[in-house]
Amino acid sequence: MRRAVSLLAKGAVVLGLWAAMAVQAVEVRFERVAEGVYAFIGEMGARTAANEGLNANLGLVVTPAGAVLIDSGATFEGARQIHDAVRRVTAQPVRWVINTGGQDHRWLGNGYFRSQGAELIAHAAGEADLRNRGHDQLQALRGVLGPKADGTVPTLPSRWIRGRDERLELGGVAFELKHGGGAHTPGDMLVWLPAQRVLFSGDVVYVDRMLGVLPVSHTGHWLETFAVIEALDPGVIVPGHGSVTNLATARADTQAYLRALRDHMKKAVADMTDIGAAIKGFDAAPFMRLLNAADLHPGNASRTYLELERE
Repeated sequence: MRRAVSLLAKGAVVLGLWAAMAVQAVEVRFERVAEGVYAFIGEMGARTAANEGLNANLGLVVTPAGAVLIDSGATFEGARQIHDAVRRVTAQPVRWVINTGGQDHRWLGNGYFRSQGAELIAHAAGEADLRNRGHDQLQALRGVLGPKADGTVPTLPSRWIRGRDERLELGGVAFELKHGGGAHTPGDMLVWLPAQRVLFSGDVVYVDRMLGVLPVSHTGHWLETFAVIEALDPGVIVPGHGSVTNLATARADTQAYLRALRDHMKKAVADMTDIGAAIKGFDAAPFMRLLNAADLHPGNASRTYLELERE
């Protein structure tokens, strides 16, 4: 009898935990950063069922002719929640969605917004990356999110930006879309609002937490793209991850780390230093203040070494 009661109690606890998880949902809330310009600041940790894979920042620009969403979230259902948050800011429909890069939370919500009639925009340099990794990204998300990923279908943009610098007039508002050759992903694209001097950097800028160098990343192009940001001298930067920031903090948390890593690994490759020794020899102490640094730095270092070997 005592064992039966114990099992029932354990079962009740498990059911309670599942019920709690079922009602948990990420709260999407856009905060004003300039007139008509808003940002959602996502969690800085890993993708979880609670944050529904939306551990990244999003942007919203309200124009007289409709809303422009910058990045669509990680899932169909997550995109629906993003849309609800947009409606709390404006009655304007979402007419355009700009994908700033190839990570799941930048574009896997596209299918929902296409169903709402939005035009999807991204840089053509990222098309192969989206095609190659989209289904793998979704499979990984299903492992984390379970049923919360249901209904999500990798949906490619319908409009591809092909130049390094293209100006669009969306709803009467000027947007400058800038591609510096790729960064975190090949299609990483800056969204610059010249009138407001606000930059949505996508995953070119990380603050407060360490950036991630992926197998598809290119740290050399990343620094070239960062140089484009420096030339713009934005008043406000909405980074891909971390709090709304300025150029000085972006330099300290993103550019300084990439420069130090590349300089160290370039010398290590030239000196024919073993990759393990090269990783151990890098002084990461100045960057250990960044969230996730201990977990991400070893992989960043090894991939940068391999990149420099190929150059």
